[in-house]
Parts: sequence; structure tokens; C-alpha cells
Amino acid sequence: MNGLSRLPRLYVDPTLLPEAHEGAPCPILPDQARYLGTVLRKKAGDQVRVFHAGMGEWLASIAGIRKDRGSFTLERQLRPPHACPPLRLAFALLKRDATDLVLRMGTELGVTEFLPLVTERTNTHRINPDRLHAIALEAAEQCERLDIPTVAEVQTLPTLLGNWPQHTTLFAAIERLDERPASGPQAPPPVAQGDGLLIGPEGGLSDAECQTLLQRTFVAPISLGSLVLRADTAVVAGLALLGHSLRSGTVSSQ
Repeated sequence: MNGLSRLPRLYVDPTLLPEAHEGAPCPILPDQARYLGTVLRKKAGDQVRVFHAGMGEWLASIAGIRKDRGSFTLERQLRPPHACPPLRLAFALLKRDATDLVLRMGTELGVTEFLPLVTERTNTHRINPDRLHAIALEAAEQCERLDIPTVAEVQTLPTLLGNWPQHTTLFAAIERLDERPASGPQAPPPVAQGDGLLIGPEGGLSDAECQTLLQRTFVAPISLGSLVLRADTAVVAGLALLGHSLRSGTVSSQ
């Protein structure tokens, strides 16, 4: 893409541009117009990149812009439509900044659905879904993925387990796994599209929660190493492990 990679990159709501073709017009949303015009000092004729999962990524030019309104004109497609393989992240809610970090890093590492949880040691039970969606959208713009992950409503761990599709695997990061009584298969299965990762809260999952997980046939316990990680660090470590395994077809238990 050469110099095109330096152009601003903005998400387009599919309802505003359901069909993409050369010359198609597209409105600029108020926040985007303020960002382009006020922050970046862009003007009519300047080029940007626009995207959504159904259209791929396109080169577009600003047809007109003023304060909180404007429009783009599509010029040519730069990348065809391509969505990340389905990958779910179930995570115990953390303090605001740490939860924001989980959303940003998870988006960059290919999460397609975030599943916020309340566990026995969760210290907050509330989220702002619109704010978390905005964080995921901004992260997708920056990391150059074409789709935007979804953020589910907050649920309890038992609800998650009760609703989990049992034809997929939930890889659960459990601290000190080697100290727990063996339960179920010892070698985790290969990672497949649609599987998920479970990360507990700061302080870890309770013993009762760990035992509940180890009794579920669709849960595959994994270790993230001998060191005790912060919850947001564990998210990165676990997603890096699963992401590599999606490409190689394996996952390590140690």
C-alpha cells in the first residue's frame, strides 16, 4: 500500500454504505468529521481509508467537510472483505482502565466477541457498553482489521457455562494447574475456530469455580506458566497462545 498506509483509517457503518462501488458517496459521521477537520486539518480532496467487514477497505476522498458533517466518495478497493476467525474472550470484569486495556489488546489479537463476567472475586459489576464498543472500534481502526468485535452483556460464570456451545472448547487459564487433582483429559485439544479463552479476575478464580470448570467436558484447562500474572497480562498471554495455535493447529498445556 506504500504511502496509503499513512492515511487516516475510519470505520464505516454498514447501514450507511451497504454496497460499495467506485464513486459511491458515504456520509461522514459527526465525530469523524470533527476528528478529520479539527484534529487532522483535512479538507475536501484529501484521501482517507474507509472500511467495514462487508466491503473490505477502500480508498476514498473527502467530498466535503464542515464542523460535524461531510461526505466521502469511494475511489477504489484496497483490500477485499475478510473477517477474523471466530474467537471469544470470557473475562472477569476489572477496574475501568484494565478493562479498557483488555478491550484494546483483545481487539488487536483477534477477539471477535468479548464476554464480560462476574465471578466470586470480581470487584465491579457494571460496564458502559457504548464506551467499550467505541474502544474496540478505535482499536480495529488502528490495527487494520476489517471487522469490529462485539461486546456481550455482563453475565455470571455459571450462566456462561450453562450457555456455552458444547461443540466448542473453552480454554480456561487456571493458576497452579499442576497442583490440582487431575480431572478430565490431560492434553488440551487443538484450537478451532469458535473456541474461547477464559481469564479470571485479579486474585484468580476461587477453588469452587476452578473445580466447576474442571468438571465440564468442554472446558480445557491450560497453564500460562509458573509466574502469577496480572489479569490483563494473562489475557495477552492466553490470546497469543490461542492465536498461534489457530495457525499451527495445536495448544500446549504447559
